[in-house]
Amino acid sequence: MSLRKGLAVFLFLTLGVGALIICVSVDKHALHAFMHMRKINILYVLMMVFLAWSCDASRFCLTARAMGYKIRFVRGLVLTWLHYFGCALTPMQVGGGPFQVYVLYKSGVPVGSGIAITLIRTLFSTFLLSIAAPVAFLTVPQLAGGGVLVKGVFFYVGILSVVMWVVFILSILKADVIKRFCCAMFLWLKKFRWFSRLRVLRAYRVTCSEIDSYSENVKRMVGEGLPYFIGAFALSVCHLVALFSVLPLLMHAVRLTVNYLHAVLAQAMFMFILYFIPTPGASGVAEGGGAAIFSLLMPENMAGIMAVICRFFTEYLAIFMGCVVAIRMIGWGTAEKIISGSGDELIEEERRNGE
Repeated sequence: MSLRKGLAVFLFLTLGVGALIICVSVDKHALHAFMHMRKINILYVLMMVFLAWSCDASRFCLTARAMGYKIRFVRGLVLTWLHYFGCALTPMQVGGGPFQVYVLYKSGVPVGSGIAITLIRTLFSTFLLSIAAPVAFLTVPQLAGGGVLVKGVFFYVGILSVVMWVVFILSILKADVIKRFCCAMFLWLKKFRWFSRLRVLRAYRVTCSEIDSYSENVKRMVGEGLPYFIGAFALSVCHLVALFSVLPLLMHAVRLTVNYLHAVLAQAMFMFILYFIPTPGASGVAEGGGAAIFSLLMPENMAGIMAVICRFFTEYLAIFMGCVVAIRMIGWGTAEKIISGSGDELIEEERRNGE
C-alpha cells in the first residue's frame, strides 16, 4: 500500500467512524459532562502520554545497548513517533518497522540488528498484552458477562496468546523448526500463479536470514546484555501502564466512577486484538471497538466520545509527530519508498554510495 493511499484510508476510516459513533451515541448529558470536565486532568493526561513516549524511547535505547549499540534518547523519541506513523498507514500495523530499521541504519546500526531491535521492542509489548488479555477476561466481570461476541473475542485472544508464546519459545530454542514451517508455507505459495518462483525464493531467503539474525541477537541480549534487556522489559511495563492510565484520568475528569485495574485490563485486551486487525492502523475498528469495550465500563452515551478522545491522546498525537518527523527527517519521497516495500533497495543504494 502506498503512503498516500494508506494515509487516505486511515483518515477516511478514522474520521468517518469517529464522527458516526459520536453522532449516534452522544446525548446532551454526555456533552454537558465533557464541557464541564476537570481541566487539570487534561494536564495529567498529557503528562502520562509524554511518560509513555519517554518509556518507549528509553526502551529503544536499552534494547540497542543490549546489542552493543548506543542510541540517544532524542533518536529514541524519533523511532517511537515513526513507529506510530508507519503503523497508522499499513494493514496489520506492520509499517512502523521499516521506518525504524532505516533510521537505525542511518544511525550506524546494521540492518540485521535494526530488525532485531524493532522486532524485540514489539514483542515486549505483545507478550505483555498476551498475558494481560486473558487475565482481563478472567478478572473483569463486565468482560466475562459481555455476551456471545465478547466471549468469542476471548477465545480469539486466548488462541493468539498461546500461538505467540509457542512461536517465541521455538524462535529462540528451535529456530530450525520455524524455518522449516516457513519453507512449507512458501512452497505452498508457489502453487499460486501470481507468486513467481523467484519472488517466493527471495522471500524465503530473506525470512530465514531474519530468523537467524533475530535468534542470534536475542541470545546475545539475554547473555552479555542481560541487564539492559531486563531494563527494557521493565520500561515496556511502564510504557503500557502510562498509556493505559489515560482512560482512567479522562473518566475521572468527567466524574465517572473509575476502577483503575478494570480499565487497564480492558484496554490491554483490546490493544492486543488491534495488533491483528487488517485495516491501516486498525482505524475504524479501534474507534468502534473502543466504544463497545468502554460501554462495559461506563454509560453508553459516554463510551463513544470517550473512545475517540482517548485515542486522540494515545494514538493521534504520536501519529502527527511521526508524520512531521517523516517529512522533515526522511522526506516524503523516501518515506513513500519505505512504505511501498523498497526500503531494502534504498539501504543498499545508500551503502553503495557510501563506499
